[in-house]
Order: sequence, then C-alpha cells, then structure tokens
Amino acid sequence: MSFDQNALDSLRIERETEPTERTGSPIYKWLIGAVLLLALIAAAVALLHTSALEVETVTATPSTSAGSSGAAVLNASGYVVARRQATVSAKTTGKIAEVHVEEGMSVKQGQLLARLDDTTVRPLYELAQRQLESSRKNLNEVQVRLDEAERTLHRNEQLRADHLVSESQVDQAQSDVAAQRAHLEALQAEVRVSEGNLKVRAQDLDDLLVDAPFDGVIVSKDAQPGEIVSPMSAGGGFTRTGIATIVDMDSREIEVDVNEAFINRVRQNQKTEAVLDAYPDWIIPSHVISVVPTADRQKATVRVRIGFDELDQRILPQMGVKVTFLEEREGAQQAANARPSVRIPSSAVAEDSGTKYVWRVTSDKAERVAVSTGSERDGQVEIIAGINPGDVVIARPVDGLKEGSKVKPKS
Repeated sequence: MSFDQNALDSLRIERETEPTERTGSPIYKWLIGAVLLLALIAAAVALLHTSALEVETVTATPSTSAGSSGAAVLNASGYVVARRQATVSAKTTGKIAEVHVEEGMSVKQGQLLARLDDTTVRPLYELAQRQLESSRKNLNEVQVRLDEAERTLHRNEQLRADHLVSESQVDQAQSDVAAQRAHLEALQAEVRVSEGNLKVRAQDLDDLLVDAPFDGVIVSKDAQPGEIVSPMSAGGGFTRTGIATIVDMDSREIEVDVNEAFINRVRQNQKTEAVLDAYPDWIIPSHVISVVPTADRQKATVRVRIGFDELDQRILPQMGVKVTFLEEREGAQQAANARPSVRIPSSAVAEDSGTKYVWRVTSDKAERVAVSTGSERDGQVEIIAGINPGDVVIARPVDGLKEGSKVKPKS
C-alpha cells in the first residue's frame, strides 16, 4: 500500500520556536536574591526571639518576721477571741424605755447603757419614802412625850421627898416613862424597817438601769425600746435576754486547737507568728500564754491560748487566724536571723545535693544563687541569706534553664 507523501506532509503541525528562558534575566535573579535575604533576616529574628525562655518572675519582699525566733515546728488554725466579754441584761423583767448605745460605741465602766420602764416601781419607791417620813414623825412625837414623862417623874420624886405627893403618884409617873420608852423603841424599830423598805425600793429602781460592767466596745445591740427584757428566757421567745454585748478589746487573744499528737511541740512563752485570714500578708508576732490542761476526746485536740505581742485595731474578735509555732534558733542561726530577710514563693526554691538555691534574674539572664531558708507558711518561704529585698527571682523554674540563660517575663 502506497502513501501520498504530500498528504502526510500537509498533516504536520508546525511549532513555533521556544522563547528565551526567563532565568537568564538579571531582574529575575535580583528578585530571588531579595526574597532569600528577607527569609534569612526573618529566620534570624525568630531565632533570637525564641532563644529567651519565658519565665514567671516575682520580686523578693522584705519579711515582716525577720526577727522571728526560728523555724516553724507546728501550724494550727483558730480564732481571735476576747477573754473578757459580756452580754448585758437587766436584773429584772421589764419593758425597755431607753437604749443609749449603738454598735461600735466605746463605753466606760458604769456608763448607762439602757433604762427599763419605771411606771410600776417608782410609785412603790415614793410610797416607801412617805412611810419612812411618817414613822420618823411618830418617833419624834413619842420622844416629846417621853421627855415630858421624865420631867413629871422628876418633879414627883422631889415632891415625895417633901411628903407632898403620894407614893402611888410617883409609881404612876415611873410607869408613864417606861411606857413611853417602850413606845419609842418600837417606833425606832419601825423607822429602821421603813428605811430598809426604802432601800429595797431604791434597789428596784436601780435594777432598771443597765450599766457597763467594764470598759469596752459595743459589738452587738440586741434590743430596742418597747421590747420586754428578762434575765431568763421567757414568753415563748418574745422576751429578750440581752440588751447589748460588750467586749474588752484589751483582752483579745487567740485560741487554737492543737492535735494532741503534736502538743509536745508547744510550750509556755513559745514564740509564734499569727496571720489573720483577712490580712494574709501581715505577720503578727505573738507568744503562747498557756496550754489548757485538758483534752477534747471527741476531737483529740488540746486548746492553746496565744497572746499578741502588740494589739492592733485591725484585730477583731472572731476573726480566723493561722498560727505558726516557732523553734528557738541557736548560735549562727540566731546571728543570721538578726539580718534582714525576705519572703518568696516556695516554688522558687530548688535543691541540688542538699544545697538550696534560686534563680535570680539579672540583666535578663538567669543566675543561680545559693540561699539559706527559714520558716515556711502559706506557700511563702523566708530567705535568710542569698537574696536581698527587691531582687527579681524566677517563681517557677522551667526546663532548659541554666546559668546565663536568657529569660524574659511572661506577659
């Protein structure tokens, strides 16, 4: 079979000549170089940025307990209490007429706090006064009659000596004197009874006045004018048993319950540190007053009384408080304790082969510093030596941290 060569040639597709490659263009080469340079710069910046470790930092603050006696041997919780506190009430049942106090008011011993209604008692007092007055007048009358009877007896005795009166007249005069003297003694006893009755009625009036038993502060006002108050609960709960509660602020102290298994760590006059729940950054120097010589077998605890070294108006009764019992330091530890100390988070302290250290940040670089620690409480540890107030330390060391590592605070 023969093919038409001309026909085959007519079917061939003519291709145009390929253009010159762009890679040979100088402009294209400059563009590639610029892109590579920018990429290298970005990589270098990223490398420099990521080379600094992000860490959580904290500034060391001066410890308010730099003069503490030693390390903590026991922790306990308790409450601030007032050793001298009283809910004041009237001595008798009655309706309140006046209340002269409000919460927070300071009062002095003997100051009038409230007064009960005297509508019933005062007329009885006035009646006793009139009875006493009447008894005294009767006594005066009998005294006058006795004086007259004695004068008559004296005259009759003189007349009898002169035989001018009979013996019977003298006897009659003597009888009159004796009768008047007996009557006088009876009236004197009646006057004493009236005076006693008046004192009773005066005491009844005085019992209507409610006075402050000691100097203190009113912390609770429990009754209002018009209410019935009684020293005993009565009336199905509608009768008040107290008018106000007064607290002697000079008697504030702490009571804590210590587990009986650890009571051997507590002794009288032992130094302690108290921290109120309301002021967690305020460490209050204190000391053990006494250990109550009995245990609570239900809770297996022993009550311990703790006194404040110095009272402060911020310390209020019934506030929650945490107490750290301290152990006495000796020798070099006491000398070290005389120097200012700081407190930092306990998580900042690490230990290597028995040596405690922290990471201090200086010029954005980590520096390992050996430290001596003291008492620890509430996630804070006392640094006695190695760190000064104002130093910035790493609160929680991170992996890869080493001497001279570049660090930056977490944002």
